[in-house]
Amino acid sequence: MPPRKGQKQQQYDEATKSEAVRLRVEEHWSYPMIMEKLGIKSKTQIREWVQKRQNGETFEDYRGRWIKKYFSSLEEENNYLKAQVEYLKKLNPNLHGEGSWISKPGLGRSKK
Repeated sequence: MPPRKGQKQQQYDEATKSEAVRLRVEEHWSYPMIMEKLGIKSKTQIREWVQKRQNGETFEDYRGRWIKKYFSSLEEENNYLKAQVEYLKKLNPNLHGEGSWISKPGLGRSKK
């Protein structure tokens, strides 16, 4: 859940995140135990960290930031963008798949 207006979202360092994941995965601690020991406010946050670690992702959070990347050629930029699209398709396999409202002709358009 995002912070309420006027509240600042709690930021945790890499060591805290790694320890929370270790305690959950290796030591099988409960969420409340981890939250109390490390001062973490949300068990949902711990779940997200565990899931990221299991998916081989880093803990970096790029929400709200634009990453400016420079390319040496249009081909390099095109390959980068294609890789991003494939990654998003992997995250949301049903978004453009068969049966999706996007793939059905005529849906979403007004008929005149």
